[in-house]
Amino acid sequence: MTDPAKKLATYQDVLDAPEHVVAELIFGTLHTQPRPALRHARSGSRLGSRLIGKFDDDDDGGPGGWVVLFEPELHLADDVLVPDLAGWRRARMPRVPLESAFIELAPDWVCEVLSPSTRALDRSDKMDVYAREGVAWLWFVEPVDRSLEVYRLEKGRWVRLATHRDAAVVRAEPFDAIELELARLWAP
Repeated sequence: MTDPAKKLATYQDVLDAPEHVVAELIFGTLHTQPRPALRHARSGSRLGSRLIGKFDDDDDGGPGGWVVLFEPELHLADDVLVPDLAGWRRARMPRVPLESAFIELAPDWVCEVLSPSTRALDRSDKMDVYAREGVAWLWFVEPVDRSLEVYRLEKGRWVRLATHRDAAVVRAEPFDAIELELARLWAP
């Protein structure tokens, strides 16, 4: 939480941040991180392409029913977050608001790809915001440790459903209609 004597950051601070950083506003504090390293970007891209292909692309023969986006800017109450991946059930967001720079509807699923510069914030304040906003599922991908943690929100609290590692082939909520080969996330 923020120190009451400290000036609260605003969305203007996010807009004024240098272009080469990811800027987020959480509980009145501006957080900036460098753009993701290649290991981080590769794992997130491989996961996103698999999920988009099966759940967001109506022509791929997958289950469909989702909108999945890379690094959307989310405005959730007074907080501005930029998860690595986020997904909405099409029943809740039938149309992507392409004319907007951000989305105010909380996602149904969020994935954070952990890195040394983001791990602490992702696992604390951002988790709290996602829980407060009713995000139903949260994934943490850890490219260095080669793991996927899957959480579900139950009665306002995060419950870890599973931790998968290395080359496991898994079915993970809410995308358990397909198998995910984790080795593909770590591939060069």
